[in-house]
Amino acid sequence: MKNQAIPVITLDGPSASGKGTIAHLVAQALGFHYLDSGVLYRLVALAAMKHAIAAEDEPNIVAMARCLNVSFVDATVQLDGVDVSEAVRAEICGEYASRIAQYPTLREVLLDRQRNFRELPGLVTDGRDMGSVVFPDATLKIYLTADAEERARRRYKQLIEKGINANIADLVASLRERDERDSKRLASPLQQCEDTHLLDTTGFSIDQVVNQVLSMYADISTTSQL
Repeated sequence: MKNQAIPVITLDGPSASGKGTIAHLVAQALGFHYLDSGVLYRLVALAAMKHAIAAEDEPNIVAMARCLNVSFVDATVQLDGVDVSEAVRAEICGEYASRIAQYPTLREVLLDRQRNFRELPGLVTDGRDMGSVVFPDATLKIYLTADAEERARRRYKQLIEKGINANIADLVASLRERDERDSKRLASPLQQCEDTHLLDTTGFSIDQVVNQVLSMYADISTTSQL
């Protein structure tokens, strides 16, 4: 695996567990690179939807992924040179991405792209299988979760702030459906590995969770230097 000596912190977990926000802030605190692996799947989903490709059409989904023209410029996500930072965060895009993420061939196509983000001084990444499949030798692996109601409230707040109508009950049902689909898929299912630290964020603030992750990493770094 590329650059095994470069430290990696992985944060896996279910949708709306806060792993993206936490991973981004931890990366900032450490001066590490950051990879939101879900964005890659969402970009494939967005490109497929724009070309009217059905989520069930695995061959064309995979073909789309192979020639995906993606770039990350400053804080923006670009597809074919167009800023799609907002579009990839839409609920419909996330639902589509969750459906196609079960395809083994698609996951294989995107694997090398994800691993190429491993550069000095280090990498913090979040997703569903970052610790179990993409970076099995990660320095610190965390499974970040929260109960469905808490995650629905967080997602509801995000949507309302963007001026998007939402219903808490519908969000809870949707999250539970995605949890089941992600955990039961044959290719890289969502799971907590034996060498992964469980971190339940229910009732905790963002700062509290970030500090816990940084403390875990500091403990591991100190131990490795002894």
